[in-house]
Amino acid sequence: MSTFEETLAWTETPLPEALKNLGLEEQEALARYMKTVVTLKTDGFDELYHAIGSIVRFIPHFIVIPLMVEHIRPQISAGVCRTMGVDQAVNYANDLPLEYFSEVSRYLDHDLMARILEKMKRHQAEKVVLYELLHHRQHMLDIAEQLDRRMLEFVVKNLDLKGLPESDPVIAAHKILVEKIHNMH
Repeated sequence: MSTFEETLAWTETPLPEALKNLGLEEQEALARYMKTVVTLKTDGFDELYHAIGSIVRFIPHFIVIPLMVEHIRPQISAGVCRTMGVDQAVNYANDLPLEYFSEVSRYLDHDLMARILEKMKRHQAEKVVLYELLHHRQHMLDIAEQLDRRMLEFVVKNLDLKGLPESDPVIAAHKILVEKIHNMH
């Protein structure tokens, strides 16, 4: 995958028509420019996320959780989560409303999400997995590739792959995971 393709994948937005016919050199220049703009415009965010994570440790959950859900965008909560240890993140994840936590999870890397799910209260983690399988299967399968055996078995138990052709984009994107699932049966 070229730098340009990686940058486009990172943005999760379609390429505007006007940019589709750029040559390789122009694509690479555009990718560098995009990364520079993002770096300049987000300078200091990591320190802010870390500060928020440090501060909320001293505020009771029954105050933090409603404030977070009502006033903090999921991508900001994810930024704070990335600066916390897994144990601190799990404390909040267990108490967040399912829909909000699902949105936060979109902004976390798959390995971190897997570690959080593995340490969450079992019932709550299972609710998250079921919700993601129902509403965001691709996302859950991305996470599942990083899960420990116990959580992966729960995913497998609740994942219905029957009737899906191997050419299905979700199946094709997770070929190794699908093979691992078939070997578990």
